[in-house]
Amino acid sequence: MNSIADELQRRHQLAELGGGQKRIDAQHNKGKLTARERLLLLLDENSFTEFDALKQHRCQDFGMAGQQFPGDGVVTGYGHINGRLVFVFSQDFTVFGGSLSETNAEKICKVMDKAMEMGAPLIGLNDSGGARIQEGVASLGGYADIFLRNVEASGVIPQLSIVMGPCAGGAVYSPAITDFIGMVKDTSYMFVTGPDVVKTVTHEEVTAEELGGASTHATKSGVCDITFENDVEAMRQTRRLFDFLPLNNLDSAPTYPCDDPFDRREPSLNTLIPESDTQPYEIRELIEKVVDHRDFYEIQPDYARNILIGFGRMEGKTVGIVANNPAVLAGVLDIDSSRKAARFIRFCDAFNIPVITFVDVPGFMPGTQQERGGIIKHGAKLLYAYAEATVPKLTLITRKAYGGAYDVMSSKHLKSDLNLAWPTAEIAVMGAKGAVEILNRREIASAEDPAVEALKLETSYKERFANPFIAAERGYVDEVISPDSTREILCKSLRMLENKSVKKPFKKHGNIPL
Repeated sequence: MNSIADELQRRHQLAELGGGQKRIDAQHNKGKLTARERLLLLLDENSFTEFDALKQHRCQDFGMAGQQFPGDGVVTGYGHINGRLVFVFSQDFTVFGGSLSETNAEKICKVMDKAMEMGAPLIGLNDSGGARIQEGVASLGGYADIFLRNVEASGVIPQLSIVMGPCAGGAVYSPAITDFIGMVKDTSYMFVTGPDVVKTVTHEEVTAEELGGASTHATKSGVCDITFENDVEAMRQTRRLFDFLPLNNLDSAPTYPCDDPFDRREPSLNTLIPESDTQPYEIRELIEKVVDHRDFYEIQPDYARNILIGFGRMEGKTVGIVANNPAVLAGVLDIDSSRKAARFIRFCDAFNIPVITFVDVPGFMPGTQQERGGIIKHGAKLLYAYAEATVPKLTLITRKAYGGAYDVMSSKHLKSDLNLAWPTAEIAVMGAKGAVEILNRREIASAEDPAVEALKLETSYKERFANPFIAAERGYVDEVISPDSTREILCKSLRMLENKSVKKPFKKHGNIPL
């Protein structure tokens, strides 16, 4: 018995060493933690229980039979984050570069299946050189098995992917299907084909960082939702994001104690909107002054910055926030901002998270680049997401709500539950200047002083149309409120909508304009 116990201990010690101390040191020299060190930071102390620690690959080709490492390059199991169940896998770059083998994929699929059975989120820590070439199609089949489970889990349990090293080729499609992707600056990258292939095919000279680094995907492609300075911050911020999310689509988001009064007044919001309707202001100030304890977790902060998305809490309960940002491109809607917001709204709707929308939008971005890029279909994604969502939807118009963008941004016509406006709201087909130039072209042209006449007509148009009261008279706005009372009214409305239930006709699924 003692010999068996000793052998068990020896094997577990080998598993914990991964590819050996030399490779662990190499990982540390790159500024990266090992697979197990990451899990120790991510999960509550002493909460991790491992699956398949002794599992090994079955490949006999290319001398692989003599290269065996217990665990085979991925650490899988379950644990807790702030006492809540979560399933995890962490790829181990010290073992065959974290490459995916048939048995490696079996381990990941097992933990994914368990997450679905238990209705608990899945967090994947990606650090892999891709498919294990020695295993050929068996490795590729393993990727497809993982992809299928990602799709089946989508909208059922939250899935988070944290890329902490290489993630290339077919490996990128698993994170792409998951709900949120985080990347570590300077040490992680994602691309379908690497720099060498790009150079061969297109003759472009590009580094791995330029092609698929965290900065590229956070600012240009929008693939990355959150960036981290290092592995330690990545695990800390992942824990924070996890705290906003429900365990599954039948669960409610967690509620935390809140000593921030629901009826807290914010007099400074009364002067947030500038005198001039062309002057920008920072919408984050409104968000932070409305949510509990100014705690706003922004998603994709460096991509499509003309719209903000993220999580906050109201009376301790998670809410999703979407807000046009007039400080960037006047808050206009374009291709990137429409896609960014639409996907976030669909996540919130899938997981029972109410959506609060702050509107200050002058319209859709004009131009050949946007039209040829398909802004019609991309803008329709945002419209579709709002119309489809059945969670509580609250909308507040702070200033501009012009044209089709007014309709798209969770208007009453898309079944928003409560539509509010500040007295500074301007709800119209277009801005006063543009409207007057169309409606009063002849009067202005024949006037003794066209500039003075145009200004007079603009002022008249603003008084008549550029205010929230006509919309309120028609019931398109439920209430015009004082800015300093925003938090109180939103909190009360969320309480009222807590048990909202919507029945829709059966259909397999809609056909969103992808």
